[in-house]
Amino acid sequence: MGADSLGDAAALLDAAGPDEVLERAAMLDLLGEDRAERLEEFEVIQGRQERADRAAQAAVAERDAAVRASVEAEAAAQAQLAASQQAYDAAAGQKLALDAQLRDAEIKLLGAQGVADPVAARDEQQRGELAMARAGTAALVAGRVTSCYGSRSGAKHNGVDIAAPIGTPIYAPDDGVVLDAGPASGFGLAVYIQHGDGTITVYGHINEYFVNAGQVVTAGQQIAEVGNRGQSTGPHLHIETHRNGLYQDRVDPTPWLGARGITLGGGCG
Repeated sequence: MGADSLGDAAALLDAAGPDEVLERAAMLDLLGEDRAERLEEFEVIQGRQERADRAAQAAVAERDAAVRASVEAEAAAQAQLAASQQAYDAAAGQKLALDAQLRDAEIKLLGAQGVADPVAARDEQQRGELAMARAGTAALVAGRVTSCYGSRSGAKHNGVDIAAPIGTPIYAPDDGVVLDAGPASGFGLAVYIQHGDGTITVYGHINEYFVNAGQVVTAGQQIAEVGNRGQSTGPHLHIETHRNGLYQDRVDPTPWLGARGITLGGGCG
């Protein structure tokens, strides 16, 4: 017998007579029903608490899994950026060595042709070639600016939109290495290029791309063509500039492009 049952029996045995026994028995019935109801309520509350505990543990486990996945994704992205930077540095070093060899050969050729100061002549020739190259790459894409960097319809627009017919060539504004080219969320297709100063340029909504990850590109080289893929309301190029890593600091691309002789117009800047 439990403690409650023993107490109930003691209460009946302690009664002064039959009438008091009946009264106490009736009272004990009421107390028993009350205890049963309280026990049921306790069991219901305990069940709810156990379910809440299990739900909380599941939520914590899900959060921990999401944190681990985020950390792993960040590590993978940083590793890819580091590898791309190494590839760019290696290619840039090779280019510098080849440029130096070419310059020495051209100076020797000018000297053999009887030029009085072959070094000065070669430097002047190189300045002319650079000016011509800059003039030839003054346009990122032949089109019309339809949206600048900044607030748009209550949201942040992280780039500049340039409307142009599908298939219009898109040119690299500066030397760099391709980080990625292909499917991109929101953009449909996109190309990502990291340049010598660390800036990453992004070209979205393109119709087709002509470069691949790890490829070294030069200013004026066609990298893609205008398209209307992804979340787009019409054929256009969406260009962004990122600093300190991909999707880290998205800044107005106008100043960076302007420093390379590319003026977008359309009131941007």
